[in-house]
Amino acid sequence: MDTIVLIETNKSGSSREAIKAANKLNFFTVLLTRRKKFLEERNEFPDVHQMIFTDTNDYNNLVTIIKKLKKEGKNIQGIFSFIDPFVYVAACLSKKFCQSSVSTEAIYHMEDKILTRNVLKDTPISLNYLIYKPTESLSSFLKAEEINFPLIVKSPKSTGSKDVLLAKDKTELHSSMKTLLKKLPDEEILLEEYVDGPQYLIEVLVHNGKIYIIAVIEQEITIFKRFIVTGYSLLGQLNDRLYHSLFDAVSSIIQAFDMKNGACHLELRRANDGWKLIEINPRISGGAMNRMIEIGHGINLVKETMQLMLGNEPSLTKNHYKYVYAHYLTVHSKGKLIKVTGKERSSNYPGVEEVYIKPRKGAILRPPTSMGHRYGYILTSSHYKKEAKKIALEAAKEISFEIEPTDAT
Repeated sequence: MDTIVLIETNKSGSSREAIKAANKLNFFTVLLTRRKKFLEERNEFPDVHQMIFTDTNDYNNLVTIIKKLKKEGKNIQGIFSFIDPFVYVAACLSKKFCQSSVSTEAIYHMEDKILTRNVLKDTPISLNYLIYKPTESLSSFLKAEEINFPLIVKSPKSTGSKDVLLAKDKTELHSSMKTLLKKLPDEEILLEEYVDGPQYLIEVLVHNGKIYIIAVIEQEITIFKRFIVTGYSLLGQLNDRLYHSLFDAVSSIIQAFDMKNGACHLELRRANDGWKLIEINPRISGGAMNRMIEIGHGINLVKETMQLMLGNEPSLTKNHYKYVYAHYLTVHSKGKLIKVTGKERSSNYPGVEEVYIKPRKGAILRPPTSMGHRYGYILTSSHYKKEAKKIALEAAKEISFEIEPTDAT
C-alpha cells in the first residue's frame, strides 16, 4: 500500500490541501498529530485514512511509529510536513526511510532565523543584525552595542509574526527584549535593522539545482501590536525588469543555502540599495497561498512539491496569468463569537472565488498579535490588479463578526 506520512496539519490552508493532494495522487495518507482535538473531530478529515495521536516533538518516537507502519505493510513513499517546525524533521525522516534527495541541510538553516543570517552575512541581500545570548547581561549588552533605530526584535524560531516586535528607541528595545526573555528565557534574540519599502513574497521550487519562481505576491502589512499581513496580491505576468531583478536576488540566496531540491518562500523588500531578505521559510506559505496560485496560474504547488520530493518531475507550466487578491479578516476588539453574517452575500460578488471563515460560534476572538488571529479571508480574481483588490474589499464589507465582550484569556 503506497503511503504518504504527514506530520501535523492545520484544519485549512496549504498543509490541509497537501493531504487532499496526496489523496488525489492515490496514496494512503497517515497523519501524525499531537492535537487531540483532531481525533475528536475525526469525521472532518475524510482525506486522512489513518490518524495517529502521538508526540510529534519526539524524533525517536516518530522513527518508532514509522517502523511500525512499515511492519504493517505500508510502503512509505514520502514523509512530509508543511507546518513549522516539522519541515526539517520530516525531511530527515524521508531521507532515512525513503531515500529522498531533498536538501535537508538547507532546510535546517532556513528554519532558524539566526542560522539564516549567518548563511547570508557576507551577501549584500542580508540585513545588519545582532544576536543577544541569554547568558549575557541585558543592560551590558545594550550599553556595549552600537544600535541604530528603528529595528526588529525577534525570536529565531518565530513563525506567523509571533514574537516579532518593532523597537523605535532604547526604551522600546529594552521592553521588547524583556517580553521575549520572559516568554523564552533560554533562547537567543535576534535584532535586525528595519528596512522600509514594498514587500514581496516569492514562492520557489528548486529541482535538481534549477530554480523556479512559481509566484510573486505583493504583501500589505498592517501594524497592530505586531506586523500582520492582511492583504496578498498575486501578480499576473511580471514585467521583465522586475522578474529578472527578483530572479537574481532569489538565485543568490538559494545558492548561498546550497539548496538543490526543495521548496521555500522568501519575503523580500526593495530598499534604496537593492533587495533585502526579510525572511525565508522552507515550505509554501500557509493560509490561502496554494489556492491563490492555483487560481492565478493553474499550479497546485503543494502537489508539485510532493511530486518533487517523491523524486518525480514537477509540473510547473503556468496555464494562465490572473491577478488574485486575498483579503484577510481581523477584529478590533476581544470577545466571544456569537455569529458571523454576510458570507453568502460576499460570495455572490462577481470575481469572488472563495470566502472562508475560520472560527466557530463560541470561539474567543481578539485583535491580532500573530497571523493565527486572522479569522478568515476573501479570495478574488481578475485580469486587472486593482479590480481584484477592489472586489475583495467591497465583498469584505458584507462580513460581520458579532462579538460578546469577555475578559477570558
